[in-house]
Amino acid sequence: MNNPIEISTEVLAPLSTVWEYWCNPKHVMGWNFAADTWHCPRAENELIEGKQFNYEMAARDGSMTFDFIGTFDRIIPEELLQITLGDGRKMEVHFEATEQGCKVLERFEPESENSREMQEMGWQAILNNFKSYTERSI
Repeated sequence: MNNPIEISTEVLAPLSTVWEYWCNPKHVMGWNFAADTWHCPRAENELIEGKQFNYEMAARDGSMTFDFIGTFDRIIPEELLQITLGDGRKMEVHFEATEQGCKVLERFEPESENSREMQEMGWQAILNNFKSYTERSI
């Protein structure tokens, strides 16, 4: 992975719950956006190595939409997802049980259109949204 950005959070929920909320499309639609002005109206995935996910990201006012697509390269249940994004960049999501719940760590290759800082802030906001969604749902 080339010069990855790394973000993380600790979710106050059991590892099995965190994995389920991360992987289940029904839950992905509840957390996969960085700000309240966006949402994820559609999420599809086949959690099988070599299969794809496709998460529609959309502005709530209808002004913009795009598909966030990737392929699962390696899956170790409740531990690791290795992914190739639609534009060829690599990303990993690590899950680790802790005394309080579960640490989620993401590493991803940055794209060239936006600054590293902007990408880190945006991806961290989505991860923070995941944490909030999961903790209030259990």
